Formats: sequence, structure tokens, C-alpha cells
Amino acid sequence: MSSAPSTATIDALKAIVGSDGWLSSVDDTAPFNTDFRRLYQGRAALVVRPNTVDQVMQIVALCKAHSIAIVPQGGNTSYCGGATPNASGHQIVLCLSRLARVRSVDPDNNTITLDAGCTLQRAREAAHAAHRHFPLSLGSQGSCQVGGNLSTNAGGTAVLRYGMMRDLVLGLEVVLPDGSLLNQLKGLRKDNTGYDVKQLFLGAEGTLGIITGACLKLYPIATDYLTALVAVSDIGNAVSLLSRLRGLFGDIVERFEYLPGLAHQLALQHIAGVIDPFAKPHPALVLLELAAPGPWPDLTHQVEAFLSQQAEDTHILNAIVAKSLSERDAFWFIREQIPEAQTREGASIKHDVSLPISALQTFVTRATALIARIAPHARIVGYGQLAMATCTLT
Repeated sequence: MSSAPSTATIDALKAIVGSDGWLSSVDDTAPFNTDFRRLYQGRAALVVRPNTVDQVMQIVALCKAHSIAIVPQGGNTSYCGGATPNASGHQIVLCLSRLARVRSVDPDNNTITLDAGCTLQRAREAAHAAHRHFPLSLGSQGSCQVGGNLSTNAGGTAVLRYGMMRDLVLGLEVVLPDGSLLNQLKGLRKDNTGYDVKQLFLGAEGTLGIITGACLKLYPIATDYLTALVAVSDIGNAVSLLSRLRGLFGDIVERFEYLPGLAHQLALQHIAGVIDPFAKPHPALVLLELAAPGPWPDLTHQVEAFLSQQAEDTHILNAIVAKSLSERDAFWFIREQIPEAQTREGASIKHDVSLPISALQTFVTRATALIARIAPHARIVGYGQLAMATCTLT
């Protein structure tokens, strides 16, 4: 059972992080007291912003001694309110944004070791500077933090090829609930010693400990890209298209996003700069991308021939292959703006739904019928990576 922090405890927490490491006024703490979608509102007794692992350890130890509840917070970009304090005023928010060093990049070992407060974009840029690729990619990568990505086991748009965040982790550094430090920052791909303890903290959302550092996998930089926007009739056709595409091109199929027509229409309606590249609306779109680590002979020609055959066989309705980087960015801008478009449209209920790809069509059909009975005015916006479909009610 948590307790309200006393004035002495608050002063002790402030002393740990120094004069520039805490926030307490209503205005200063407001961004930390609400979630990204502004659906949840809490009230923290104090926001502490440590800039060393030792400070995190001291904070956790002090809060344990006085039964003070801690809400770890990274970039505060999640949709579920897990990083939002409650309204009691008894909890403290521990924000890791100042714990943001890239500790090392090892291109020979294909690893990067960094603080949990590094933004995902900074991690990707540090890898790229060493001529390597960190594959996790999210629309919020400029503000979301690696610690949050780890604690929520983020998937991102490249999950088809590289897996979830837990698949990209080699080692972790974690402050445990008693304030002690678990240091397993090993860059080993082969390690058959004992339990894989780090897996306990991945996806645990800070409930078992606060991740302060990580050693992550890197990959060669892709040098040959192809991006296409494909119109399909429904998610069943999208699943079939993915199967045929992977059968022909294998693991260079890196991204495959399903966007129902309503998702695209909401983005067009609410977000400036979103384009509609087709002459007419379509029931659904697929945004696909292939990425080869070296030159792939005639990649564009091969994909265009594949898509032309799919259209002739009536498996797809239309397709456009990006001919430039700006066109590729415009295609991805559609996908990246869907969450913001939903927020501007109004309140929504979000669920990440994971199931075998082959079961998606049946699931969507049955779920749509069920929701129509329960909430006849609801609109279903089931979008996302086909390896981790995201179903949203707006």
C-alpha cells in the first residue's frame, strides 16, 4: 500500500536530483500528468528527472523505504495511460529524459549500448552514423524513448522482418524495486548460461524494475528500397498479397501496413499534407516496403511486374510504386498521421490485437458483426502492421 510522501521525503528526493532535476508546480508538471491522447489525467506529488543511474537507484531506495509509489515515464507517447499517475497526489513520476547518453556503438559486433532515456530517433541516428541500422521505427520516434519501447515491447513498422522490441535486445541494466542494480549489459548473441532474466522486464511497463540501459542489436544498412501503395478490397486480400510477396521476395519484405479506407479518410480530413494518390477512394490500402542490404538487380522492375500480375488476376485494385524519396515519405506520412487524425476526430478505444495472420479475415468479419450489435454507431478503424493488427474503435 502506497503512502503520501511527507515534506521531508519530498525534500530528500529533490536533494538527490539537484535543483534542476525536479518539477512541482501545476504548470511544470502538467505534461507529465496526462497521457498522449489526453484521455487520462492524474496528479503527481513530484516529478523527478535523474541524470545518472545512481540517482535512479537512490530515488527507488528512498521511495521503497517510505512506501511511495513510483510511475516511470519515458517520452509519454503511449495510448493506454500506463505512464500517467493517478489523481491521489501520492505518487511521484520518475522521468528518464535526462538519462540520454549513447554509451557505445560497436559496428563489428553490430550492437549499440545506450541509456533508457535516449529517444528512438537518436538511437537510430547513432547507429546510422556507424553505418548500421536499428530497425525499430515508430511515428513517435522523435519523442518516444528506448526505455519506454522496451517496457512496452514495442513492435513498430518493421516487425515483420525484425520482430518485436524483445527480439532486438541483447542485454539490460535495471534498477530493481529495492534500489539495487541488475547489470546484464552483454552484447552476446550466444549465451546459454542460466535464466534469460532480461525477458521479465520487457513488456512489464516498469512494474518489476526501471530499465536504465540497454544493449541492442544492429543490422547492415539497406541500400536498395522499394515502397508501394496498393489498393485492396479487404484484409483477406491483404493477407494473401503478403503471402505471395514474401514467397517471391523473402525476408527483404520489411514493412506491410494495412490501412482501411476510413483511416485514410480521417487522415485526409484532419491532417494537412496527407495525400490521396489514387483517382478514387478504395476500401483499403496496403503500404509495403522492401529493403535489401545490397543492390538487388531490377528490384523496381520485379515488383512492378509482380503488382501488374496481381492486378490482372484481380487480387488487387490498383498500385503505385514510389519513384522518389519525397513520394515514399508522402506514402509513409499517411500511415504516421492516422493516430493523430483519430485524436482530432474524437475519443477512441484502442486495442492491439495479436493473432495468426491467417486468422485475421475471420476475426475482422466476426468482430465487426459483434461490434455492430453492441455499439451500432461505432466505426472500426483496424489498421497497422499485419504481423500485429491494431483494431481501433472511433
